[in-house]
Amino acid sequence: MQKFYANGKLLLTGEYLVLDGALAVALPTKFGQSLTVESNTTQNLIWESQNSKSYPWFQHSYTHLHEKIDNNPIAERLRVILLQAQKQNPKFINKLVDKVTTKLTFPRAWGLGTSSTLIHLIAQWAKCDPFELLFEAFGGSGYDIACAGAGGPIGYQLQAKHKPVFQSVNFNPSFKKQLYFVYLDKKQDSKKGIARYRAKGKVSDAKIQKISTLSTEFINISGLNSFQKLINEHENIIAELIGFDKVKSIYFRDYWGSVKSLGAWGGDFVLVTSDRNEKETKKYFNEKGFNVFLKYEDLIL
Repeated sequence: MQKFYANGKLLLTGEYLVLDGALAVALPTKFGQSLTVESNTTQNLIWESQNSKSYPWFQHSYTHLHEKIDNNPIAERLRVILLQAQKQNPKFINKLVDKVTTKLTFPRAWGLGTSSTLIHLIAQWAKCDPFELLFEAFGGSGYDIACAGAGGPIGYQLQAKHKPVFQSVNFNPSFKKQLYFVYLDKKQDSKKGIARYRAKGKVSDAKIQKISTLSTEFINISGLNSFQKLINEHENIIAELIGFDKVKSIYFRDYWGSVKSLGAWGGDFVLVTSDRNEKETKKYFNEKGFNVFLKYEDLIL
């Protein structure tokens, strides 16, 4: 038996502009996904994907990897990933005699990286480059792939097309007990978000540099008030750039702290700050119908 694990992710800064070379700060999560490989007695590759409650949400038996699957888009997407991994490492899956089980440790709807963790897991199993696997099979910036194998917060940058550079950063704010994550339960499609961003046209070098500068300031921040100012400035820039209303303006106009979108705007988790106690802060969001409320230290690796 072989077993692999990959972290989930959240993008603290640089959303959208990370695609064009802006420095971003990314946070691997304590939640992720595992992949277990066992032999089986059939001549097929048997795949089962389980949710966080160990319930199978996807099952498929592959007889051949070179035959397109027209009636099952999830099975077809997985087939393409496996073929791409095999292209990188021809010794990978020479015979379809494995039983593969993946298991999430977070609800699928949370948007913490069901696909990116899978890419990283398959790359570990296939002994191939996870970034090449991502760029060939999906596209995107790759920050989520970097998070999948990271031991803590990272600074991430695409210095050229498909040339990621990343390193650990000392993002460990002294005020992290005043930081929380709230789940909006309005799932966003990252590909559609990227398409909308691209439709706005070329972003100026000045904007990219501004976001990079803000990312550096986020890493080096020393107090909650300064952190909130950075959040507000970052939110204003992205809102103007993509033509979206800020999430605080939409849902939390009367909230006393700052609210930061994370990744594709509008759907999954947001970061919120509060100078009030946890009970009062949680009550505010619960009364507005947002019941998934996590402390920073409960979510971030």
